Parts: sequence; structure tokens; C-alpha cells
Amino acid sequence: MTQKNLETEVIINSPAARVWQTLTDFGAYPQWNPFIREVNGVSNSGEKLKVQMHLGNRVMTIRPTILVIRTERELRWIGHLVIPGIFDGEHGFVIEPAGENRVRLIQRETFKGLLVPFSGSLLGNTKRSFSKMNLALKERVEQAN
Repeated sequence: MTQKNLETEVIINSPAARVWQTLTDFGAYPQWNPFIREVNGVSNSGEKLKVQMHLGNRVMTIRPTILVIRTERELRWIGHLVIPGIFDGEHGFVIEPAGENRVRLIQRETFKGLLVPFSGSLLGNTKRSFSKMNLALKERVEQAN
């Protein structure tokens, strides 16, 4: 099965607890998040979410399932286009220590499936959107300090 990986990161001058609080406050996403504009659902392992993403001029809605919740460390979900195996995306956020009151946020996604070889422009837009979200999260969290 074809696979592609995307990864972006940003250093945030704030404790992990504050970054985690902002990252998991789905209700506030429309106020600051240029990529993931809306999330409906609860941040519990196994929960299904409804996620609206803006990729350039495209708006996509997916319904992923949360795979991993590790407080102040990791949030990861998986979504499928129509049925598993066509175009699957496992999306994650990892928070790592980067000094005192400082963290590295890593946002990554692994795409797998039959349509992955034909998704070049979508993947480029997705990586740019990750970077925009990372910077917006950094700004929001650091302004709250």
C-alpha cells in the first residue's frame, strides 16, 4: 500500500499544559485555527469526531476516530475517505519538552491507500495548512502567557 508522511513543527514558549489545553479546546478552534475550523465531539480515545478543515480554497469534512489521548503529550486520530484503504489519514499532534516552559509541537500525518499516488497538490496544501495552524497555535498560547 502506498504511503506518504507529512510533518511540521514549531517551538512554543509555554508549558505543555497550556498548549494541551488550547489544542484540546475544540470549541475555540473557530477563534484562532486557520486549518481545522471546527471539531464536533469529545476528546476521548475511541470517540468519533466531525472535523472541518480548510485546505487552500477547499473545505473538507471528515469523521475520524480518536486513537490516542495522552494528556499534555499526544492526540492522534484516523480518518478514511469513503471506506478504509482508499485514502486514509492518521493525524497526530505530539508535544515534547524543549526547555523550561518551552515545548516542541509536532504535527504529522501518515496517508495510506490507493489514491495516495494521485494526491500531490492536496498534500502540498495540507503541509502548508499544518504550518499555518502551528503558528496560530503558538501565537494564541504565547499571548495567553
